[in-house]
Amino acid sequence: MAITSAIVLYIVIWTLVFFVAIPIRLKTQGDVGGVVPGTHASAPEVHNLKKKAWITTGVAAVLWAITTWIILSGWITLEDFDVMHVLGRNGN
Repeated sequence: MAITSAIVLYIVIWTLVFFVAIPIRLKTQGDVGGVVPGTHASAPEVHNLKKKAWITTGVAAVLWAITTWIILSGWITLEDFDVMHVLGRNGN
């Protein structure tokens, strides 16, 4: 795996984990009871994005390390996903 591939893999994992973490413990304006005029009741009141970003960084690092180990060890290869057998044709 090249360094560029490793960086892209980390960014993708980080983004997915962050999207999962955003709604966790989210307090909306409707939950708190103070809806600002012109906004939805589902608009966030307390979101703690900085804390969630730091937690996401740690979780993504662990998941990235596990995924990178699986890729580099050869435990799962590209050929495992080649169900139509098109990778071994050598251009034929």
